[in-house]
Amino acid sequence: RFSGTFIGNTESTSPLPATASPPAVAAAPLPAVPTIPVVPTIAGVPSTVAESVLNPNEVKPPASGTRKARVLYDYEAADSSELALLADELLTVYSLPGMDPDWLIGERGNQKGKVPVTYLELLS
Repeated sequence: RFSGTFIGNTESTSPLPATASPPAVAAAPLPAVPTIPVVPTIAGVPSTVAESVLNPNEVKPPASGTRKARVLYDYEAADSSELALLADELLTVYSLPGMDPDWLIGERGNQKGKVPVTYLELLS
């Protein structure tokens, strides 16, 4: 059984002898290296879209590669870039270069937004 009190080590520690410390090394200045700002780009998407959050309303569907999908479950959009879904509705979906593979762009009439792939059954 533990008594509930802690008795620590009462021995005092003495500093290490001077010979045990590593020799001091003078820091040499590093040469100046120019830096280039990195700007993410997505092929075929205007740079203003790639630099900010991908806004599905500002991108055009690819000439080929669109598919039909049936929605399996209701989905409530988390923000304005997403499209709310109702089970059993049909959408046109496509992917954009550089986009998260767990999401597609979905279109319903004139509405467009990101949709989660796991909520869809791809038909064609």
